[in-house]
Amino acid sequence: MANPCKIARQLIPAVCDVSVTNVCNAVCDFCGYARDKGLVHDRRWIDRRRLGEALPILRRRGVCYLNFQGGEPLLHPEIDGLVGDARVAGMTPALITNGWFLPQKIEPLAAAGLATLLVSIDSHLLEEHERNRGLRGVGERIRKGLAEARRRRIATLASITVNRLVRYEALPELLTDLGFDAATFSYPRKEPFGSSSLVYGGDSALVDFTQTELVEALESIKSLKKRFPVLNPTASIEDIQRHVRGEPETFACVGGHKYFYVDWNLQIWRCEAWSQPLGSVFDLDRIPDQRDRCTACMMSCYRDTSVLMHAGVAFEDALAAAANGQFSQAAALVFRRSVARSLRSVVEEAGVVRRLAGHGTRSARGTAPVTIQRSTQDEAAN
Repeated sequence: MANPCKIARQLIPAVCDVSVTNVCNAVCDFCGYARDKGLVHDRRWIDRRRLGEALPILRRRGVCYLNFQGGEPLLHPEIDGLVGDARVAGMTPALITNGWFLPQKIEPLAAAGLATLLVSIDSHLLEEHERNRGLRGVGERIRKGLAEARRRRIATLASITVNRLVRYEALPELLTDLGFDAATFSYPRKEPFGSSSLVYGGDSALVDFTQTELVEALESIKSLKKRFPVLNPTASIEDIQRHVRGEPETFACVGGHKYFYVDWNLQIWRCEAWSQPLGSVFDLDRIPDQRDRCTACMMSCYRDTSVLMHAGVAFEDALAAAANGQFSQAAALVFRRSVARSLRSVVEEAGVVRRLAGHGTRSARGTAPVTIQRSTQDEAAN
């Protein structure tokens, strides 16, 4: 007979970000992967065969959604094969890129089964975006790639880092002109990570904000939601505002429980911000869930997903408690104010999700039928 606790644990599917390389062709001012910063000393590429061997292990842990990132993932010589392997393993793949190689890569990616395409955008002005990327002409490449992606029924998201080049009220014009379906925002980080990830700003003035400035920028994103589809839940943005102000936060991170990070060395981490890996991805069957209610960082990929998954995770925990005869605990888990706020966030994002789903038959991550984002400084490297 199936273990009811194990069944409950699988109700909400998990997500895994996979960094396939640490190499990038861009020079973004607020990213450590930038080719002119000299932080990448050992160029690495994830081994497709070995990752393929790890996919069943991830699947057993409930991972149904795989997000490919870098560095610049389209530089990986087998990126379409990696996407296809994820599909064959029963996962839904997404990918974030700077868009330079999109015109020649989008068709094989679509054929491999890509569900969601995210392209990094740094400004409401295309010339400023291209200048920061060091990729003159990338705007037209993005436009061509997005047109083909939409023709192939792939959802397209602009992945935007909060930085000083962005004027939020002017974003819809550029995003609509380029052909994006929706936008998702990540929040700036200057400090290095403990993990192998290099998506941090260092001494970049573009991501150097005062507390007041950052809270106001987040407020601008909330206002933008009235004019253009934005996938950051309002409850998540407000939790990040509390984080910035040093106030108690509502939603605990699902990193290491429902969200994981795998790097090009096939090390698995609870998130990119953590200082120690959980171990090799091949040891994941023996690694326990991380459930310590972490709110240490502002990484929107984890924090937004945590808000949207919060109610589902609460129901999972409640079912497990009920299966063990702990009925009072089960009731307490689901009748929390935070659960109601999570459910409202799911409803809030449902309209955007339906719009994205209407552009394609492929589904992606988390608690919604479209991959919401991969944005840690939105792979400013990409």
